[in-house]
Amino acid sequence: MEIYQLKTFVAVATEGNLTRAAERVFTSAPAVSAQLKALEEELGVRLFDRTSRGMALTPAGQRLLAEAQRTLAAAQALQATAAQIRGQVRGVVRMGTITDPAALRLGEVFVQLAEQHPQVALQLRQGVSMHATQAVRRGELDCAWVLCEHQTLDGLEILRLQACEVVAAVPRRLSADGLPDSLGELARLPWVATPPECGLRGQLDRLFAQVGVPVPATVMADTESAVRSMVASGLGVGLMRRDQAEAAARDGQADIFPGWSGQTWLCWISTPEALAIPAVAAVRETVQALWP
Repeated sequence: MEIYQLKTFVAVATEGNLTRAAERVFTSAPAVSAQLKALEEELGVRLFDRTSRGMALTPAGQRLLAEAQRTLAAAQALQATAAQIRGQVRGVVRMGTITDPAALRLGEVFVQLAEQHPQVALQLRQGVSMHATQAVRRGELDCAWVLCEHQTLDGLEILRLQACEVVAAVPRRLSADGLPDSLGELARLPWVATPPECGLRGQLDRLFAQVGVPVPATVMADTESAVRSMVASGLGVGLMRRDQAEAAARDGQADIFPGWSGQTWLCWISTPEALAIPAVAAVRETVQALWP
């Protein structure tokens, strides 16, 4: 089999459509179909079923997709190592991000990486912290920015970049007659909660544990931007990083409750295996240089 056939297989699995997959691998739909047929004949299994919605992975295709992705990653690592031998660092790095590119200094990372390692490209995937951490562990991402309270994470390399103070932002609709006098009163207000996968959920659990009541299972938001939007609309109190809460206060959307605060960390994580790839190591050096 050929590497390009595996790339086509992964593209069709990702897009679920021959035409879009062909655009992704810069060829034609008939060529994609022919490559899949040749790969299926060599492997002796059917990879896809044609449905009214497009191309659907068969059970065999689902099992082989992960192997194809690992094979492509290994080929990329081989190319990157060869480039390093030639004195170059090259490759594509899959990096997870949380929702605030300014806090992550993404623009600065891209600029500095382009200046020092122009043949290293970043592919970004946005999500919540726990999902990104799991994706790094599974090898689906090479690295990620996450919010994390822990100093260590099993099996992962972690850079603690910046401490983040967490505060409770009260919508102006609920603070028009004044902020609550106590943490207990604050907890009785409507809340915008976050799911367990969110990096701020530990702080939310800790706040409600202090008053001895469970986190309300009412309105739920899974990203920081969604929390801020719901707080701004008046749905309920939400936890935010202080810089986000202060921005909401300046915009007349919320007030910061003065009687409680917590702390988490903005971190960059990877695995020892991923950091052995020169392109991933180059990204780590760039990130570390921006947070001396």
